[in-house]
Amino acid sequence: MSVLEDARAHLAKAKEFLEAAELSLDAALFNAATSDAVVSAINSKDAICLKLTGQSMKLDDHNAAPAELRRAGKAGAGLEATFKRLLNLRARSQYQVLSVQRRHAKDAVAWAERMYDGARSVLDS
Repeated sequence: MSVLEDARAHLAKAKEFLEAAELSLDAALFNAATSDAVVSAINSKDAICLKLTGQSMKLDDHNAAPAELRRAGKAGAGLEATFKRLLNLRARSQYQVLSVQRRHAKDAVAWAERMYDGARSVLDS
């Protein structure tokens, strides 16, 4: 696949996970909604980076990913803070004993939607 095809594939995954996050939020599955929102955002980040730089690092440490997004240019840098907020909810939604509360899950889904919209805009340009 070409880099652009890879970017489009990541955008499609971002949309799928965003839709799953929305369904989970509606079902009051707050950890699942937040986790899916984070995965959606990671795929949006990959789509943006692939389109704008031709590469996206596959990092085991997702905490390094916001810097990659920032380096992708103005569109990526504008989403860096949103992406960081989502990544900060990752551990709680996936690994910690404490669960994500409704308001945080709702925020996570909204942030993932912002990331997806940004990625879609980048790929459409």
